[in-house]
Amino acid sequence: MIYTLTLNPAVDYSMSVGAICEGKTNRSQCESILFGGKGINVSCVLKNLGLESCALGFIAGFTGEALENSLKEQGIDTDFVRLKSGFTRINVKLRGETETEINACGPIIDEGSLSQLFSKLLALEGGDTLILSGSAPASLSSSIYAEIMESLFNKNIRFVVDASGELLEKTLKFKPFLIKPNLAELEGLVGESLLTQDEIICAANLLIEKGAQNVLVSLGEDGAILICQNGEVFVEKGHEGNAINTVGAGDSALAAFIYAEKDGFERALKFANAAGAACAFSQSLPTKEQIEEQINKI
Repeated sequence: MIYTLTLNPAVDYSMSVGAICEGKTNRSQCESILFGGKGINVSCVLKNLGLESCALGFIAGFTGEALENSLKEQGIDTDFVRLKSGFTRINVKLRGETETEINACGPIIDEGSLSQLFSKLLALEGGDTLILSGSAPASLSSSIYAEIMESLFNKNIRFVVDASGELLEKTLKFKPFLIKPNLAELEGLVGESLLTQDEIICAANLLIEKGAQNVLVSLGEDGAILICQNGEVFVEKGHEGNAINTVGAGDSALAAFIYAEKDGFERALKFANAAGAACAFSQSLPTKEQIEEQINKI
């Protein structure tokens, strides 16, 4: 079974506003609401691909209830911890001449609720996959993913981590099957700019030396690179098209990789790259048909 963990889910409220005039009233041209957070996005794309998963994490208030209801309507299994106070955050996405995001900090996670989450996670069984995605609320430490993985380390759980900074770095000693930094996140981890493909591969290998089994580096419009523990490297170039929505592109790529990984890493990377492009070229998370359409264009 595949489980996705989203510690800080969100209601993404997107507005197309054209040019923004600071200090004045701006009118939106159109709006949309997307219930998500990185792990939840992964669950949604897995569902689009016909693969079941269970979404875990914290929800709170009326926004959390709306998020859970939306997932259930899509047929996605959930097992959230409901917080006693606060509300699931609302992130505002302003799409004008450039794309601007204002992300809320999220609710406070109390000790009792955190213990409830660990109890749910301890019910996972050997052979299950746990995808830990996104940021952690400010009330949790940067070692929370590492603490979760340590608690499950002897249960033969396959870990996938999509996070940045210390949140990701502290998990490496627990040998995650896959990590998925984008270029900026990889640069942050190694502390230097990476200008060439060889430099990216070298940096990824540093993370493999620290414990990661495979490193999927998303490069946006430039494609993606997969660096494996056994020394294999797979490269996919970017897809041509007009990017109109970057929200969820990385999550779509990760879901598609997990879906196609049974057919080998080369196929999985191709599918992941196509899924990221399909998301970027549309206003929502991609369907299987949209992903396959991108593959057929290559």
